[in-house]
This record gives sequence, structure tokens and C-alpha cells, in this order.
Amino acid sequence: MGHDTLIDLAKSTLLTALLICAPALLVGMAVGLCVSFFQTVTSLQEQTLTIVPKMLAVLSTIVLLTPWILATLREYTAALFSNLAAFGLSG
Repeated sequence: MGHDTLIDLAKSTLLTALLICAPALLVGMAVGLCVSFFQTVTSLQEQTLTIVPKMLAVLSTIVLLTPWILATLREYTAALFSNLAAFGLSG
């Protein structure tokens, strides 16, 4: 396996992982920002008020995006297996 092939494989793997994780991370960050703003305005500093809405928002985002996540992973896996000979792993 050449260095260019290995770099392309690592690049596509990291890009796919980032693409899959980004929506949940962005939703968690947005909800956390809104909850922090609410806590600042009301002077209510309860830890469960911070963590529970973020957990619910991230979980619902993952559940709603599951078909897209699975399609993205399927495309990545199909591309990986179709290029198996280029990686020098095909026997």
C-alpha cells in the first residue's frame, strides 16, 4: 500500500466520521448555549437543567438522522470494498 493510498484512506475515513458526528455535536452545542443563556438570565444554576436537554436533543437528532447516517456508512463501506485491490489487501 502506497503512502498516497493510505493518506486518501485516512482522509476519507476522518471526513466520513466528521460528517456523521457533526449534526449531533452542533445540536448539542446549540442547546447547551440556549440553556446557558436561560440559566444566566434566571440565575438558576442546576446541573441537571444543563445535561438533560442536551442529552435529549442529541439523542433525538441521532434517531432522526439514523437513515442518513446508515446511508453514509453504506456508501463509505461500498467504496472501501470496491477499492480493496488498490489497498493491496485482496489476496
